[in-house]
Amino acid sequence: FSAAIVITEQPVSVSVPVGYSFALRCRAEACTSLQYQWFCQHQSVCCQIPGATEQDLLITAQQTQLYTCRVNDIYKNAVFSNWVKVEVHQCVGRGLLPQLWRGEPVIILNPIEQKVEVGKPVQLQCAAMGVPAPSFQWYRNGNALEHQKKKKLWINHAKVSDSGTYLCCASNSHGEHWTNAVDIHVGEPSQPTSATDKIALLVGNNHYQHHPNLMAPVTDVFELSRLLKQLGFQVVSLLD
Repeated sequence: FSAAIVITEQPVSVSVPVGYSFALRCRAEACTSLQYQWFCQHQSVCCQIPGATEQDLLITAQQTQLYTCRVNDIYKNAVFSNWVKVEVHQCVGRGLLPQLWRGEPVIILNPIEQKVEVGKPVQLQCAAMGVPAPSFQWYRNGNALEHQKKKKLWINHAKVSDSGTYLCCASNSHGEHWTNAVDIHVGEPSQPTSATDKIALLVGNNHYQHHPNLMAPVTDVFELSRLLKQLGFQVVSLLD
């Protein structure tokens, strides 16, 4: 006879800097003694972690991986915990964290202001660390965007009505933190400006008060006028 194994505490996903130490926890209950075994998966390869047979799995974060725990009883019944993600930020040092960090969200990437044309895509991105891993909610002009609950906000074909001030809230059981607010401007494509008519003003002076008369200003104006007209200019010629 065997009774069901019930997992009473599931492990939780975390988002931490490289080198950060923590523990994944799994707890289960049954009418018999239980055994635990942790597994990890990286790049589609799943393997048993040697010696990881305790309820708590101690980890020093090195790379992003998935984890699960198998719990079995003396009758060889077994259940697996949920898969959880340990997201490791390689370019973030532990010095960014508050001195007494309890796992509350810490923003490590803020969105950037953008100007886009109507019909073009918009992508806003943020990132935050936290234990548990934070959940995300994007806002525009103070209003929550119903389907924008990931680190990346996508708008495939922007409309003028998508313009506004955007920011994201990262939250977990320890609190919440907000990204910087950024403005998104969506406008109509700029129309190419047509060139105005080409107009040339030619002035030929022959008489100067403090200079000898020129040799042939009238001839020069005539020749230059003829050349400019061939180039499409409207020519206005003045003499003296």
